[in-house]
Amino acid sequence: MRIGELSKRTGLSPSRIRFYESAGLLKVVHRQANGYRSYPPDAVSILVMIEKGQKAGFSLKELRALLPADLKAWDRTSLLDALREKLGAIEALEAQLGESKREVEAVLAMVEAKPEDMDCAEHAAIVLSRLGLGPDDGADS
Repeated sequence: MRIGELSKRTGLSPSRIRFYESAGLLKVVHRQANGYRSYPPDAVSILVMIEKGQKAGFSLKELRALLPADLKAWDRTSLLDALREKLGAIEALEAQLGESKREVEAVLAMVEAKPEDMDCAEHAAIVLSRLGLGPDDGADS
């Protein structure tokens, strides 16, 4: 099939398909005598996997190492290892984001707790002090 049809089947622009080809991700391209690119039916599956892989957080370099030139030659063990490693990285990021969220929520609660009769500058000093960022944070001791 030609690039226009491949574009329609995958929803990717021809320029994106050419980019994946030049990046070494789409290896099943054949050139016809007239210079046109010709793609086998497997190209659809490969492009879908590339897009899904990127959405899952895989870099182009990681995908290049994982994707075989021929889908029948896929190294299942390497794929499983890469997927497990990516899952671990996502879980670590989730934990880090959870901690960041808790910290932001704590600061938000402190800022929201400003009494109506308190000056903003005075309240800011209290919040900063609680966070260990105020002038009396013990840095001189």
